[in-house]
Amino acid sequence: MTIAFEDHTPMMQQYLRLKAEHPHAIVFYRMGDFYELFFEDAHKAARLLDITLTHRGKSAGNPIPMAGVPHHAVEGYLAKLVRLGETVVICEQVGDPATSKGPVERQVSRILTPGTVSDEALLDSRRENLLLSLHATRDTLGLAVLEMGSGRFTVAEVELSPESLEAELARLSPAEVLVADGSQMQDWMGERPVTRRPPWEFVPETARHALCQQFGVKDLQGFGCETMSAAITAAGALLNYARETQRSSLPHLRGIRVEQGSDFITLDAVTRRNLELTQTSQGDFRCSIAWVLDACQTPMGSRLLRRWLHQPVRDRQVLRDRQAAIGEMIQGYRFETLQAALEPVGDVERILARVALKTARPRDLSRLREVLAALPVLRQAMAGLESPVHRRIAESVREFPELQSLLERAIVETPPVVVRDGGVIAEGYDAELDELRAISTNAGDYLLQLEAREREATGIPGLKIGYNRVSGYYIELTRAQADNAPAHFIRRQTLKNAERFITPELKVFEDKALSAAARALAREKLLYEGLLDLLLAHLGDLQAMGMALSELDVLVTLADRAHRFDWVAPELTDAVEIQISEGRHPVVEQILSTPFTANDTRLDAAQRLLVITGPNMGGKSTYMRQSAVIVLLAHIGSYVPARQARIGSIDRIFTRIGSADDLAGGRSTFMVEMTETANILQNATRHSLVLMDEVGRGTSTFDGLSLAWAAAEYLVKDVQALTLFATHYFEMTGLPEHFPGAGNVHVAASEQGEHLVFLHRVTPGPASKSYGLQVARLAGVPGPVIDSARHKLLDLERSPTARKGRNKPEPLQNDLFAQPEIIERVVEKTVVRESAIEQALAQLDVDGLTPRAALDKLYELRELLRHDKAAR
Repeated sequence: MTIAFEDHTPMMQQYLRLKAEHPHAIVFYRMGDFYELFFEDAHKAARLLDITLTHRGKSAGNPIPMAGVPHHAVEGYLAKLVRLGETVVICEQVGDPATSKGPVERQVSRILTPGTVSDEALLDSRRENLLLSLHATRDTLGLAVLEMGSGRFTVAEVELSPESLEAELARLSPAEVLVADGSQMQDWMGERPVTRRPPWEFVPETARHALCQQFGVKDLQGFGCETMSAAITAAGALLNYARETQRSSLPHLRGIRVEQGSDFITLDAVTRRNLELTQTSQGDFRCSIAWVLDACQTPMGSRLLRRWLHQPVRDRQVLRDRQAAIGEMIQGYRFETLQAALEPVGDVERILARVALKTARPRDLSRLREVLAALPVLRQAMAGLESPVHRRIAESVREFPELQSLLERAIVETPPVVVRDGGVIAEGYDAELDELRAISTNAGDYLLQLEAREREATGIPGLKIGYNRVSGYYIELTRAQADNAPAHFIRRQTLKNAERFITPELKVFEDKALSAAARALAREKLLYEGLLDLLLAHLGDLQAMGMALSELDVLVTLADRAHRFDWVAPELTDAVEIQISEGRHPVVEQILSTPFTANDTRLDAAQRLLVITGPNMGGKSTYMRQSAVIVLLAHIGSYVPARQARIGSIDRIFTRIGSADDLAGGRSTFMVEMTETANILQNATRHSLVLMDEVGRGTSTFDGLSLAWAAAEYLVKDVQALTLFATHYFEMTGLPEHFPGAGNVHVAASEQGEHLVFLHRVTPGPASKSYGLQVARLAGVPGPVIDSARHKLLDLERSPTARKGRNKPEPLQNDLFAQPEIIERVVEKTVVRESAIEQALAQLDVDGLTPRAALDKLYELRELLRHDKAAR
């Protein structure tokens, strides 16, 4: 049955009006000391927060489902809802219950969404919390990104494609995404949650006007985005949404920055996942690249470090300047002094954002006071650092003695969490507040004196004076004593075993004392608002200081890591090359209990592709990844884990590593593999670094070999990308004989009886065997299965099909490409290679051998024959 609006009680009508304005949010409705939730919100909150679902009377004749949380503990509940992706609307009481006729007036004070929260309790201090807005034109995808907690506002435009969107989502990991309702972007987001906004908010001219108004400019030419229509439209819609949720003009948004894709190394979503930059493939921070690097003293430094990792820069001068700053701090262990000086520095960026939004709490201001007090020591620690980056940072990290003095005078040493109960403003800051507090403070002495006088006057020794919030001040007598109460005692309240009275004198004092307390609290709140306004006048300089401190923190951390882990400054060149001497994987090196085996990597104009062979578990994947990680670290300005490194100009890093299906997308493991391979072959350039592992393993042997050979051939001959190509197809080791730009290396292993020892050493030339059965034994495959597999392997090697296959393969399945000559060409190329025995015999000086040397050579030839059989 439908219930008419007017059939509800006045209070529920008020609630329903507020709820109608925010139908998709959970409404927290303030009632006294609790926030209450009603109807569907109550059911949802009870399920998500594990709180009790009950009922509150009736409205329109039906019980009202209700759930509630205490106001003093609300932050924990809000944090959980926001983490679950919910939007929460806070409705506070703004009317006076004593004077209100009907329900106390309530208004929306805050709207909390996953991408716009700035409260400390609702955020992970060391991760960015990003709001992303998307808008597409015919061939361009516009992106606008806001970090509400710092005011960092950026725009970018990329090619309109699902792949580009996926790459940006992987880079940003936004907490919330805005799209126009019914737009193409909504379809491309698939199952990901989005916040749908009215299409009229994504109108270019409206968006442009909103941005110009926010920044106080005539046009956006000065920000470099005047012609970026798609990005501007996305940014305008984002700005409108942020203003709506914050109920503020957002004064900490003072500009917008353009991010050009050509300024950074491109990393697609697969590459970010495979390199495990900020989390492992299991979603853990531990054992990621950031886990090794992050020794930052401040949360804002940790956030900037992660941003650098996901956005490595290509500008050589920027990188050389960062290297110079790191090197300068390593000399004389200056980084240790700077680390100690940075330790008292809090999260300046997010504190200033809350100041701008007028949501800063007293402890935010006390932390800001501590930061300002630490600046003189920090500047002293920076004295003598002359690199360009240090000089630039020093210009922004200036002292603010007036603000420091203001906060020291205004805020008590250890302020309470919130301002609403008072006790925040220090004594001596405001004379009027001190006077009002004195009245309240002296009340205790006055009441003791009054109590003593009344006992003496009435002759009742048990008389006592008390106070509670409901009754105010009162004189309490037992029921027996109440019969002897003087005539001027006015009965106020009757209890089970006592009577409470008021006297004219006590009533006068009550009015004065309670009025003073209320006025003191109102005065304190006014003074606190004034402090925020005074800080706002310096917001721009304070934000610049916070940004400089975060950059300094990251550079100090990179200096610490370089010194602690024995890393070196890579030489940055303009050539297309990667020359790494004794490179190491930064994560694997830290978690190993044994010394890490360092290896060299050489890719340049003469050798653009390395075919990597060797056993599973031998270290091929680690070798490939460490090369990519070293290149990436060099492009954030960091030192790298190697004895020496020369890193050339790289535009993109691609990886095709591991096997996984995409059941939700309807793609098999092999389809995923081919999709990733296609992306690399279509988008890699001669300036790209490509890692490819086990291409073609998801299909039949001949199909897989054909695909692997063709992909490698395309990369080395046509694309000419710098490529590390790991494979178990031994036929692939013949590639260098046909393409001078290719070479062979293998990961060494040694057999000791039935045991396999991984040496993890990358050496020139192809591997002699794959050691598949030995690795299976190490994995715990039962002995009978291993023995059976060994017999089957011998049968296969001796079979006519295998021997015939070495000359010319017979099709074992329908060819995927209807081009059988490709398979024949691949195999023909691999067959013409001389065997190791033939090479040894050709080089043998038979006449010059002694009998003993001839016998040794015979044993050597027999061993080569055994290896050759295993390889075939």
